[in-house]
Amino acid sequence: MMSAESCQSKDWVSDPRSYVIAWGIPGMMLLVGMFVDPLMRTVMWAGALVWKGAACVANAARCGRTHCYFTGPYFLLLAVATVLHGFQIVGLGPNGWMWLGLAIIAGGGFIWLATEKAWGKFLSAKSSPRN
Repeated sequence: MMSAESCQSKDWVSDPRSYVIAWGIPGMMLLVGMFVDPLMRTVMWAGALVWKGAACVANAARCGRTHCYFTGPYFLLLAVATVLHGFQIVGLGPNGWMWLGLAIIAGGGFIWLATEKAWGKFLSAKSSPRN
């Protein structure tokens, strides 16, 4: 079991440079994707969500960051939903893009806050005091 300090040193979320690479760049892709045609939005959003989801899964394995265990799979599922909606395989209605955007922002934020409030910042340092 890693100490909280060891977890912190391996955490990409805590390092500004790795945070920008792992989540900032795909976050910008999501933002820019709001202003392009639906096909390009589908590609940009799905790619950004896979990028963010993979970064979360890798970060969870790397340092045990609590929310990453949940946001990783969540973003990957949203990538699938984005592709299904974007290619009109599953219709989410006339406000489908808005619902997906809301799920990305509000859902990801809620998962982050709720899981770390409940279990602390790092699951692998669970035996140490609250992080």
